[in-house]
Amino acid sequence: MIEAMGSGVALADFDRDGLLDIFFVAGGETPHGKSVVPPRNALYRNLGQGKFEDVTTKAGLDRLPFYGMGVAAADYDNDGFPDIYITGYPSSALFHNNRDGTFTDVTASAGVANSGRWGAGAAWLDYDGDGRLDLFVANYAKFAFDGPQHCSYEGQPTYCAQTEYEGEPPRLYHNNGDGTFTDVTATAGLSKMVGRALGVVAIDIDGDGWMDLFVARDASPNLLLINKHDGTFEDAGMRAEVALNMDGDARAGMGVDAADVTGNGWPALVVTNFNDERHALFVHPGHFPFEERTAPSGLAALTKSFVGWGTRFLDYDNDGYLDLVIVNGHINQVIERTRRDVSYREPPLLAHNDGHGIFQNASPLAGPVFQKTFRARGLAVGDWNNDGRPDVVFTCLNDSPVLLQNTATGGSWIGLQLEGTRSNRDAIGAKVILTAGRRKLVRWVSGGGSYLSSHDKRLLFGLGPDPPPALNAEIHWPSGRTQTVTQLLPGRYQTIVEPR
Repeated sequence: MIEAMGSGVALADFDRDGLLDIFFVAGGETPHGKSVVPPRNALYRNLGQGKFEDVTTKAGLDRLPFYGMGVAAADYDNDGFPDIYITGYPSSALFHNNRDGTFTDVTASAGVANSGRWGAGAAWLDYDGDGRLDLFVANYAKFAFDGPQHCSYEGQPTYCAQTEYEGEPPRLYHNNGDGTFTDVTATAGLSKMVGRALGVVAIDIDGDGWMDLFVARDASPNLLLINKHDGTFEDAGMRAEVALNMDGDARAGMGVDAADVTGNGWPALVVTNFNDERHALFVHPGHFPFEERTAPSGLAALTKSFVGWGTRFLDYDNDGYLDLVIVNGHINQVIERTRRDVSYREPPLLAHNDGHGIFQNASPLAGPVFQKTFRARGLAVGDWNNDGRPDVVFTCLNDSPVLLQNTATGGSWIGLQLEGTRSNRDAIGAKVILTAGRRKLVRWVSGGGSYLSSHDKRLLFGLGPDPPPALNAEIHWPSGRTQTVTQLLPGRYQTIVEPR
């Protein structure tokens, strides 16, 4: 089963030269599935001008002693350089950035191995507001390479249904500030949250200034973990009506993201699911419950035949409205024997937002890659060439990854890189309200998101074709401080440091 799940990708500026680098997790081997060449992760340093250099071996990130799956990149020790957490089975690993192009495996000393678990998605967040990033790990299922599950179709081995595997609770590690973490899963009330978890995004869902978590789960009810401000979380998934579909059934949730897609200032949720289930959109009306707009938004019609994985809200044409990119690919190699409308290899989807949360298929105009089919899995979004247009990279099962450069023509833009002082250095948890003339655009620096992957932490705002000469931003830092910055100039990235 683990062979079918794929792996993730991270976009982060690991050497702090102003250019996004790329890290790919390369899976691994099983006892009966050995590779001709041992599996090897890949770290590519961005050299600019569209060129990358493989620096994996020098960085010390090429080999893993476990089957690698997900990646979460963030600066957990606030030294200014992003570190890497890699999930997998039967353990996970934390690599500290040494600030010289190398990384050190500090898993044992940090205490974040997640031993014996099948770790999938992961998210960095400061759940207790102490200015340090804590770590949430979404665990998938109880698993063993010599397990009893054996499934086939017409005599040919196939991957078993996910319901053949019992779920696991997630793990939450508290950052102690001295390079070590404490497992606080039980005290946070998460031990009872058993299910098959995959994607996770950390964001302030209810607007109280504290980081919450939304977890996409596979044939298990999704979780909406609301921060209670005392080190514990409450699952509000049922109350918010984001746990199940409208028939009361759990879907096969895999990828997830959160952003304001209607302009109401609240984060909507997207979840990628299995074919026939449709990829789901939940819109936040400012109070619970959410409104499921999977069908009215157009996503139901666009995604009925797809098995979705990585996803991200992004404004690809810089018109100020957040669009949506999703990568797809089936897990059943013999699906075409039983279905004419469902394929093993599937195309990615680019969906354009009209500004009101209604999405139309933009794939036909998005370039040749969107006309091809893939066994896609992890996806990350970030502006790797710093031209103000969000780019895309995604991984493929048993195939090369795909790096896309956004060449769309459209509106102007402004990029903000937030740097926390009292808050965590990455400013994960910050909310920014950008005033551009009569328009107010709301964005969050979220943790996690997509499927097994990690995005560019910079905030990119599309401004449309006629931006005002100057912009104002209201920044709500994770520390609780509010800062107003005026006279921001469009067409460039600008760093904003939290007042000390």
